[in-house]
Amino acid sequence: MSTATPRPAGNSHFLSLPDLAARSAGGAVLWANDDLFAEKENLIKTGPAEFRPATFGHKGQIYDGWETRRRRGAVADSHDFAIVRLGVPGIIRGVVVDTAWFTGNYPPAISVEAAFVEGYPTPEELAEKVEWTTIVGRRGVNGDTRNPFAADSSKRWTHVRLAIYPDGGVARLRVHGEGLLDPRFTELPLDLAALENGGRITGCSNMFYSSPNNLLLPGTPRTMGDGWETSRRRDAGNDWVQVRLAGQGVLTAAELDTSYFIGNAPGSARLQGRDGDGEWFDLLPLTDLQPDTKHRFLIDSDRPVTEARLDIHPDGGMARLRLFGRLTDEGLRRVHERWEASA
Repeated sequence: MSTATPRPAGNSHFLSLPDLAARSAGGAVLWANDDLFAEKENLIKTGPAEFRPATFGHKGQIYDGWETRRRRGAVADSHDFAIVRLGVPGIIRGVVVDTAWFTGNYPPAISVEAAFVEGYPTPEELAEKVEWTTIVGRRGVNGDTRNPFAADSSKRWTHVRLAIYPDGGVARLRVHGEGLLDPRFTELPLDLAALENGGRITGCSNMFYSSPNNLLLPGTPRTMGDGWETSRRRDAGNDWVQVRLAGQGVLTAAELDTSYFIGNAPGSARLQGRDGDGEWFDLLPLTDLQPDTKHRFLIDSDRPVTEARLDIHPDGGMARLRLFGRLTDEGLRRVHERWEASA
């Protein structure tokens, strides 16, 4: 591992926010000008990069990342780049350019641009017709290092473009931020906790084995590692997680999914809600749970909520948390305000 001091500066508090570009969140690497040595799709794989020394293919050592060929010539600012469609469009607070295992072949510098594009543009349209905005200016990076950079933007984005100067390898690109609900879709019943709709984790008692952000990911889990799991408690307490919803709404149903958690599922759970800084109240009383089961519960309450808290007893793992409902008029107004402010 590299022991050099990282050059990127700035506050990296954004690292607790979810990765909007992750493949597990629906992200995709749409295009790269070159990926001769290692495929561009590796950039957004969910887990950390792996390395097996002396593992050679017909193009050389196999890397778990994106690697371009060596550039030749003296063209000023010569660089390679890749375009990523965010799985969750939203406000980007920061990025991590992870050069894990790239030591003699990492790029000395990078930059990141972003764009908001309606619809589903082709890679050619993104490369040639879209106006890109710099959110991380050209910055130096270290090899075999997680290089974090705060993003200089408060607007909404759907795509990012990573440039490496002049060439080389990047293992992972993480794009941390907040999902932003498109108000044009608010007439539909929504999962108000979903990451893609603007839900986010605001507190958690324990995330020893895996992040609570996994609870809000789209799709079904594929392994136990796709969920949130705490360490084993040795006291009389219990673990919990708190979620800020996409907006003020009235919840009608909840889904507590313990899929793949067999010997380590919680024994029971309780769901509460509150509006703003108001008092917490029960949405679902303490209820027994089963291992490896998708539990669905109706919620009999017409009280609006902006936050929800899930208490699991005493500890364990949960794969997904879904909170279905409709925005109130006030919630819809605020969603519109946030959408317009980020334009």
